[in-house]
Amino acid sequence: MVDRPSPEPRWLDDDEHQTWMALATLMVRLPAALDRQLQRDSGLTHFEYQVMAGLSEAPDRTMRMSVLACFAEGQLPRLSQVATRLEKRGWLTRRPDPTDGRYTLATLTDEGMKAITTIAPAHVNTVRTLVFDALTKAQVRHLRDIGHRINHAITNTTPR
Repeated sequence: MVDRPSPEPRWLDDDEHQTWMALATLMVRLPAALDRQLQRDSGLTHFEYQVMAGLSEAPDRTMRMSVLACFAEGQLPRLSQVATRLEKRGWLTRRPDPTDGRYTLATLTDEGMKAITTIAPAHVNTVRTLVFDALTKAQVRHLRDIGHRINHAITNTTPR
């Protein structure tokens, strides 16, 4: 095998570097701010909230654990730990999938649905205050488009 020199990196120009630093800071600070609000108001992490929110919008408030892990951008072991904590609070149940026993279904209980509907207003207010109130309508549309483009790039370049 012949060693080939690595291609020269495509370094960021000054504008790209400043944009990247702003985005990198945002990616750290926004989740931390959302976690602080949820912890303070409900004792939940943002990941736990995402799990409950995902289930609240699913048909019959039920999803396969593997699908829920993808939705919440988490690994199955982490999701299993979260599911255990939510089960202890009476907010989630797990059972084998009757159509394929290799899978486990997670279901948001009635108590879990009551909890998420109680927790959601303060969380949405925080999201509105931190994100949407700081932007114009045009900037919101641009942010959505940018998010879609970046998510598309991630989906198309991430090995599965």
